[in-house]
Amino acid sequence: MDVKKSFIHLKAITTQIESMKGEEMINIKRAYEKPSKEDGYRVLVDRLWPRGLKKEAAKIDLWSKEVAPSDQLRQWFGHEEVKWGEFKKRYFRELDSHQLDIAEFLSKASQKNVTLLYAAKDTNYNNAAALLEYIKKHSLKAGSFENQNVHSYS
Repeated sequence: MDVKKSFIHLKAITTQIESMKGEEMINIKRAYEKPSKEDGYRVLVDRLWPRGLKKEAAKIDLWSKEVAPSDQLRQWFGHEEVKWGEFKKRYFRELDSHQLDIAEFLSKASQKNVTLLYAAKDTNYNNAAALLEYIKKHSLKAGSFENQNVHSYS
């Protein structure tokens, strides 16, 4: 599927999410925290499996390595707060080519909550927080997806 079609697909999903009333549908949580019923569909958004976490205990529904930052970007960032703005710009550019992967787990939000799981110790400056911002940013701009192939993250 080409980029334009993936934007249109993502637009339909984000429009559906926006039209739903009630609680926040997408949350973030450390993968090491105890799973709860409120988590709903649990998506690990790290490229590497969290150290020491047993798969049975994690109760992960989907491991979406495709939406994780590239190894090069992850290593460059190193969870340094001063690099956060530039990290998000670069990561958002990477995410633009993974719209269908994002749409896959966003579509689950129509049935239940979605929780993006990450392993980083930093609860503010991590890829799940950036991914959630990306999703919300695109939800707010859902009407413009059909005509956009490139985004500016400056």
